[in-house]
Amino acid sequence: MSTREQNPAAQEAELRAAGAVRVFVDDGESSRITDRPQWRACMDYLRPGDTLVIRALDRIAGTEQMAIELIRDLGRRGVRLRSLTEPFLDVDTSTPMGEAIVGILAVLAQLRVATIRENTRLGLAHARTQGRVGGRPSVMTPERTAAAVQMRENGDSIVHIARVLGVGKSSVARALAKNDQDAPAEATG
Repeated sequence: MSTREQNPAAQEAELRAAGAVRVFVDDGESSRITDRPQWRACMDYLRPGDTLVIRALDRIAGTEQMAIELIRDLGRRGVRLRSLTEPFLDVDTSTPMGEAIVGILAVLAQLRVATIRENTRLGLAHARTQGRVGGRPSVMTPERTAAAVQMRENGDSIVHIARVLGVGKSSVARALAKNDQDAPAEATG
C-alpha cells in the first residue's frame, strides 16, 4: 500500500523477495482509508494459517488504533502478521502472550497520541505568547479592508464588495466585523 511519494514497485520487489505469493497495492490510496479496493481484496484472499507479509505497519494502517484493530482481527481469523521492518510484529495473537503484546502496543499507541496532542497544545500556546497565530493569512489585506469599509459606508452589500474585491463573502464579513470591533478601541486609546 503506497502513497504517491513512495515507490510501490520497490516495495513489491521487497515483499516478493521475502516470499510473498501475491502482492496487493493500493497505489495512491492513504492507509487511513479502510475501504481501499486492493486492501479489501487482500482481506478476502487471506485464509486461516496464512501469513500477511507487510513492509511496515503504516503501509496498511494509518493510525495506531487501526493497527491494533487490524492485528486483533487477523489474530481472530487465524492469520499471522509479519513486518519486514518491524520484527516485533511477528506475533501470534491467538495466544495469551500475543494478546498481551497487542495490549501493550495499544497502551503505547494511546500514550503516543496523548503526547502528540499535548506537545501540539503547548507549541500553539507558546506561539501565541510570541504573537504568532496559526492558519492561512487572510486575503483581506489592510488595503482591501479599507476599501471594504469605504464601500460598506457607501451602502454596498457584502456580496457586491466581495465581487469587486475578488474575495469570498465570509472574508469580507469577518474583516468588517473585526474592523467594527477594533474601531472603538482605536477611538478611546
